[in-house]
Amino acid sequence: MARAKSNGVELEYETFGDPKGETVLLINGLGSQMTRWPADFCALLVAEGLCAIRFDNRDVGKSTWLADDAEYRVEDMAADAMAVLDAAGVDKAHIVGMSMGGMIAQTVASDFPARTLSLTSIMSNTGNPDLPPATPEAWAVISQPAPDPKDREAFLAHAVENAAVIGSPDYPWPEGALRERAIQELERAFNPAGVARQMGAIRASGDRRAKVRTIAAPTVVLHGAVDPLVPVEGGRDTAALIAGAELIEVPGMGHDMPPALYPTFVRAIRRAVQRARAPAQ
Repeated sequence: MARAKSNGVELEYETFGDPKGETVLLINGLGSQMTRWPADFCALLVAEGLCAIRFDNRDVGKSTWLADDAEYRVEDMAADAMAVLDAAGVDKAHIVGMSMGGMIAQTVASDFPARTLSLTSIMSNTGNPDLPPATPEAWAVISQPAPDPKDREAFLAHAVENAAVIGSPDYPWPEGALRERAIQELERAFNPAGVARQMGAIRASGDRRAKVRTIAAPTVVLHGAVDPLVPVEGGRDTAALIAGAELIEVPGMGHDMPPALYPTFVRAIRRAVQRARAPAQ
């Protein structure tokens, strides 16, 4: 693993593939560690001839955990992402983010256009206050605290149940895979206070439509048609605001990336990469 420094925080990151190739920067969502972009998924991008970089956002995983009173915005997290590229020696990259990571990726594309080859925004939105909210059940997944991990079985059962609430009904996980993921994430790092601060960053950044409208990079927006946490209208709104953006709605997909959907995610990223490579019309 490697470390990048950004405005007083350090970001843990990992690179897959030839660092001299075109780079895809993978940005994960609220409270989730870089392992939510599994090594097997990154290998699929490498097979496409790409270099993949994943990293822990500030306040999760093995990146810096901030003080209880720390405040920051999505813009600060976008600057963190650029610090990761700097540390990896990458000038420009294809920027990919899911959920909160999609918000960060959009902000990268708007604030750092010269470093953005393409944008793939996945199951995210623009902060538009008029968009439909999450279902009550899905909102509870991110707003209600988990059991104390000292009660290991209760903690793991809660994690598996929450994943099922927001998951993709047409793309079930293999038996036992969600529990195993929860075990690995608990053992790697657990920082619920950081999740709350990340949520504060989303709230502080508010309505980002003015920035999203400025995005000029070739863009693909991927969204699940039955996403209960960030309803599909969020993807439609994102695509409508970005000139020339391509919208891909996936029936039966919720708010997750089970192994059965890896090819769908790779195809969306590949499409964005291809659009970036195409000669300007």
